[in-house]
Amino acid sequence: MPCGQPSGGATPALYVVGVDVGSTAVKCHVYDRAAAVRGSGCRKVEALYPRPGWVELDPEVLWRQFVGVVKEAVQAAGLHMRQVAALGISTQRSTFITWHKRTGKPFHNFISWQDLRSAELVNSWNRSLLLKVIRVIFTVLHFFTGNDRYLAPSFLTFSTQQASMKLSWVFKNIPEADEAAKKNNCCFGTVDTWLLYRLTKGSVFATDYSNASSTGVFEPFTRCWNPTLCNLLSIPMSIYPPVKDTSFNFGSADSEIFGLPIPIMALVADQQSAMFGECCFQPGDVKLTMGTGGFWNVNTGGNLCASRRGLYPLIGWKIGEEVVYLTEGSMSNIGTTIKWAQDINLFTNVDETAKMARSIVDSQGVCFVPGFQVSANDPCLCASFMGLKPTTTRNHLVRAILESVAFRNKQLFDIIVKKVRIPLQTVRADGGVSNNSFVMQMTSDLINKKIEKPSNTDMSSLGAAFLAGLASGFWTDKEQLKKLRRIETVFEPQKDEEEYKPAMDTWMQAVKCSLHW
Repeated sequence: MPCGQPSGGATPALYVVGVDVGSTAVKCHVYDRAAAVRGSGCRKVEALYPRPGWVELDPEVLWRQFVGVVKEAVQAAGLHMRQVAALGISTQRSTFITWHKRTGKPFHNFISWQDLRSAELVNSWNRSLLLKVIRVIFTVLHFFTGNDRYLAPSFLTFSTQQASMKLSWVFKNIPEADEAAKKNNCCFGTVDTWLLYRLTKGSVFATDYSNASSTGVFEPFTRCWNPTLCNLLSIPMSIYPPVKDTSFNFGSADSEIFGLPIPIMALVADQQSAMFGECCFQPGDVKLTMGTGGFWNVNTGGNLCASRRGLYPLIGWKIGEEVVYLTEGSMSNIGTTIKWAQDINLFTNVDETAKMARSIVDSQGVCFVPGFQVSANDPCLCASFMGLKPTTTRNHLVRAILESVAFRNKQLFDIIVKKVRIPLQTVRADGGVSNNSFVMQMTSDLINKKIEKPSNTDMSSLGAAFLAGLASGFWTDKEQLKKLRRIETVFEPQKDEEEYKPAMDTWMQAVKCSLHW
């Protein structure tokens, strides 16, 4: 099916394309005005592991996958490129690259948000006297001014998932990047910025507020790149892209790429995009994504909540004068753990895991502690099974893995309830693991709240399409988007959380035993 101009004189129906460049796959969906999927495409993301703990992506491979998946989805929908009203792009966060401003040549591969090359540096900084002094200064400023701005700075705690420390590593270890930066010839970009740069043949260098705020280098309160942090880490300020609204006309894809110009009307970080796709527009709305990692997001409206234990502030999206803030808590290795279990043949098909878990009364005291990715709080945390017995079967192991997801959901939810002083509404879940009914029901029981699961769990793609559709006039407003939501299942609490207390207490004891390995 050709992707050029349709035949005949009739005005073609228009559609919006949403692309989600995730950690494991690049997915693209074509949506009609009812937000129904008309065509899809998917390409697997192949990560590179050049050294233990390092995780990279080849920028040229990712670029080809992006272009290919858009063409694939439009063709699968039986459409022509002329019928694409707008393109919205959702991307994995904090994965970044640097390149030469004049030649466009990258200095290195994408360094993934999962990459751990800065782990030792992160932990030494978090324990450093200098950072402790800075924290004291900001605490004193907050005490005397009452201004929450002094509790929010992103550099008060570093994380291996953020780009800041890894970016500092680049300028210390890649001389070409450092030399170019000194001559104002180095560009920094997250995945969205790089794709926009390539789509526009180098004519547009920009990012949006959601992606910028997720790097750990951009201050969500002041809404600017953080000069204090950059001075501390010796990162030149000249490398950063201008920050634009999330729903915005970023220009058009060069006509050589898709056969004609395609308007790029939204750039958005994947978790914020999923939040928008779930229509979590009101303060107190909660989104739970369980994909490669797990992310709890709470809409805090126009109020920026300060960083607190296990939680951090982000910009959800900026549309015109409206700036919506989120509070986020995250946990690593949700989908990663389940994929690992499949790779070692604990099960054949992921769809059978819920049935396996329900086929037994309990895990028989077996506990699983995930720790494949270094914890920001304990770099020596050890992934482990504990409580194994001669009678342990695959079903017990699978149930222990799924229970660990629900237990960690409970932990993060309790922190949110305690620290976020906003009445929480119904939880809306998405991501591949939200298709697991055992995890969903157990989580609902443990947090004692309803959890809604949409019929389409690719919310990051839908959120990008919604944002692009609003910017292009394809959809009118957020009230119209709310009417397009489709809920497949609602999980309601069926057991008292106290029934899980013995199992969760045992699991928490197992976690303690895995620390400082």
